[in-house]
Amino acid sequence: MTTPTSDETGPARADDAVVASAATVTAASTRTAPAAGAGLTRRALLVGVGAAGGAGAMFAAMGALGLAPESQDRNFAPPQRSDFSLTGRGAAKVVVLGAGVAGLTCAYELGKAGYDCTVLEASGRVGGRNLTLRAGDRLEELGGETQTAGFEEGVYFNAGAARIAPWMVTMDYCRELGVPVEIFVNNNASAYVYTRGMTAPARARTARADLYGYIGELLAKASNAGALNRRLTADDRERLEEFLRRFGDLGPDLAYRRDSRRRGFETYPGVGEGVSVGTASSLRDVLAAGTGRYVTMDFGYDQVMPMFQPVGGMDTITGALADAVGRDRIRTGTPVTGIKNLPDGVEVTHRDGAGTGVVRADYCVATLPPHLFARLPHNLGTPVTAALRTPVPVSAGKIGLEYGRRWWEIDDRIYGGATETDLDITHIWYPSYGFHSRGGLVVGYYNVDENADVYTGLSHRERRNRALTQGKKIHGEKYRAELRSSVSIAWGRQPYIEGGWASWPSFGSDYALLQRPAGRVYFAGDWLSHLTAWQAGAMESARRAVTDLHHRVLQTPS
Repeated sequence: MTTPTSDETGPARADDAVVASAATVTAASTRTAPAAGAGLTRRALLVGVGAAGGAGAMFAAMGALGLAPESQDRNFAPPQRSDFSLTGRGAAKVVVLGAGVAGLTCAYELGKAGYDCTVLEASGRVGGRNLTLRAGDRLEELGGETQTAGFEEGVYFNAGAARIAPWMVTMDYCRELGVPVEIFVNNNASAYVYTRGMTAPARARTARADLYGYIGELLAKASNAGALNRRLTADDRERLEEFLRRFGDLGPDLAYRRDSRRRGFETYPGVGEGVSVGTASSLRDVLAAGTGRYVTMDFGYDQVMPMFQPVGGMDTITGALADAVGRDRIRTGTPVTGIKNLPDGVEVTHRDGAGTGVVRADYCVATLPPHLFARLPHNLGTPVTAALRTPVPVSAGKIGLEYGRRWWEIDDRIYGGATETDLDITHIWYPSYGFHSRGGLVVGYYNVDENADVYTGLSHRERRNRALTQGKKIHGEKYRAELRSSVSIAWGRQPYIEGGWASWPSFGSDYALLQRPAGRVYFAGDWLSHLTAWQAGAMESARRAVTDLHHRVLQTPS
């Protein structure tokens, strides 16, 4: 049997393509092949094809060998969270709109269950709001401005998603797809807190010690004076006082130790006893500083350490998903122009490099941002259009500031984490990778809503200058003087996205309507979950959609 030439593709030569693909298998995948002279089993052949060509090539090979499903296996049970897998085999063609996290997850899970999936992506890349920028990457915005990342090798900027909580299903996909993860430092006591009510930035540990100390003192003294007698027994008061002494570092008189070592040091103890940062300001001054929101940022269930990030950039997740789906099944640069339910399927019109085209399939899963979907011509009904218009796109932006010297580690002893502020930059994030490297990248702002609006309408140069002016109030002149390069993103100006995420005013009837299919069109995305703006929300929604679709297929007569 000869290896096919480049024009010998398609079902008639699928068995030749199998052999050609198997010949390219890497050494790692050939470990499953039989010993020399033992012959090539169909299993080993398919393993090789999957490693070389992805899910799309494997499905074609299965068809050539008579192994692909021609009818449904109707046994069905809802999949479990930790080992999600659609039971039974489906034989239907599905078109997925959008190659972001939700779309890729849909195509991946449906592909595992035997479906023939095609993914249409409007932009020139996969990932959606999972976007990592590296040296040479170009970032285009609506309005015409284009930036090119000038980072040094090894430096990257997660311009979208950046962190993962350990309970999120995102971690399960990292494990399943072989994406290594590392700690994302979400809270760092050595970072700063700075509000416009403060005369100078303070270390987070200092701000937290003062706030907790004075709160502990007030509550302990109120309890000791009998103010809580109606709520507490004598034993309760004793236990509360014991806790508050520790919580606030209180002295014998139940007063906050204003020179508490919890506040930190100018020079930490070593051979000498160290030099403390001094004594706390008065309670009135601490309250006036308004640091409460900034020292409780990580109290939320979705922000508590430990948190994680993929090694090498967040886009390693969507890259692994795309590889598993099969790059040949994903058409980038193909914006959708219309969607139509048919009696026996769906019809999707689109544009691509060749002009206009049509994809017909048995079902469609649409993962487009709802406010963009609502603009498309379709026959799904006016209630669907109204529901899609209900969630509101949220403004969000980030700027990556690259420095040739990791001054935050060398000068400030900050290793990861974030400075919190009420300035319009909102946060300064320090990198959780590349410790002790020569240079690195700081996220100079990650802001949303009205703070993001301040930056969205500006040019990149103007965004950078404003961010440097604000950050200099915390870190001094080096923040501006040592800058090497920068890239900023306004998600409201990203083509085919136009928003950081979509926010529901309430999870009411419109939300419930879009949880169900409109004819043969299903909907999925983080906006159809209670984890809006998280990749986990997109994945959970995708799992719900493909489970419902698969159940329907298995219940449909052949």
